[in-house]
Amino acid sequence: MNLNSAMLPGKMTNAMVGFEHMKTISRTSPSKIVLLIMDGVGGLPHPETGKTELETARKPNLNRIARESLCGLADPIGPGITPGSAPGHLALFGYDPLHYHIGRGVVEALGVDWELAPDEIAARGNFCTVDDNGVIVDRRAGRISTDMSAELCRLLDDIVVDGAEVSVRPVKEHRFVLILRGEALSPELTDSDPQQAGLPPRSIQALSPQAERTAEIANQFVSQASSRLRHDPSANMLLLRGFSRRPNIPSLPEIYKLTPAAIATYPMYRGLARLVGMQVLPSGESIAEQLENLRHYYADYDFFFIHFKSTDARGEDGNFRAKVEAIEYLDDALPDLLSLEPEVLVITGDHSTPATLAAHSWHPVPFMLRSRWCRPDNVTEFSERACLAGGMGRFPTTDIMPLAMANALKLDKFGA
Repeated sequence: MNLNSAMLPGKMTNAMVGFEHMKTISRTSPSKIVLLIMDGVGGLPHPETGKTELETARKPNLNRIARESLCGLADPIGPGITPGSAPGHLALFGYDPLHYHIGRGVVEALGVDWELAPDEIAARGNFCTVDDNGVIVDRRAGRISTDMSAELCRLLDDIVVDGAEVSVRPVKEHRFVLILRGEALSPELTDSDPQQAGLPPRSIQALSPQAERTAEIANQFVSQASSRLRHDPSANMLLLRGFSRRPNIPSLPEIYKLTPAAIATYPMYRGLARLVGMQVLPSGESIAEQLENLRHYYADYDFFFIHFKSTDARGEDGNFRAKVEAIEYLDDALPDLLSLEPEVLVITGDHSTPATLAAHSWHPVPFMLRSRWCRPDNVTEFSERACLAGGMGRFPTTDIMPLAMANALKLDKFGA
């Protein structure tokens, strides 16, 4: 038997339906789809209890939804591959992240309403802390406030380099975006961010001959920025990654005939939503405010992407208890969402961020879809182990949008 074509237990073997086919079978309908993303929700067992953050949390509403849902574990990119936030979300929206590569700089720029002209490239920046030897001790500079970050961005915004204009804009907390503007710039650059503490920032290298001048420009900026930041007690250095231009990709309204909207607090996710054709709505800072805005705009759109960040942030901090509390905080707010009775409710994550690793990981993400038309399975708890026994088993995240569309009765029959 050819194992590549065999039906293996728990493994979906169907090929992904391409956008050219989705465009022909998608149709409009009055039904609503709500996609609630608990960023970084997947975890690993605590060494003392053997339970993950989801298994530890008190979450009656998530468990109630699981009992009425089709459940499974979703791979954002593929088994063993650790996703970044942008590819993780692209997969959730139905885009193959291996085909549609979106640089982090682009979504950060769009998230702060910088449209990016053709002669501009953008990079995501972190203010960070380095020791006397130049080794990174905190990639996030203690998660400095957005106000402090804005002050530091003003300090760097008038840096002058040869061959490009420089703009530096705050994003949120320790994050900022660097925009370089000039002729013949190339985004084909390596990152200066090693994405772990205990290492020094890297020199930015060109990935092609055409990018050598841009690498020199970027390194000039880093050198001058380092001199200006060196006396700050926490944010005494910066890290850059995701150099990129704005790409041309098909939009969700074009592919799925949806009127989609996003309610996200963090600029990066608003930027990504804007890139794929969503209307970005007011958010607020809390999940309660996000759901209040969902109710306010509920009649105006038929697809809502709601982003909840705290699960990821607490996982990256390595704070198991705080991630548990973030899950419980979201769970307490869910009755406001359930009272709207959306025809399709999907709850999942863009990747796993186990507190025991304090970083994104390659582990698949728990998933559940509730609708009048789904076939509920025997899962009674929203957690990693419980969802593995669900009706979807383990499957590609790119399957979620077609499933949501079908359960909202927004897909016509394929073929005669």
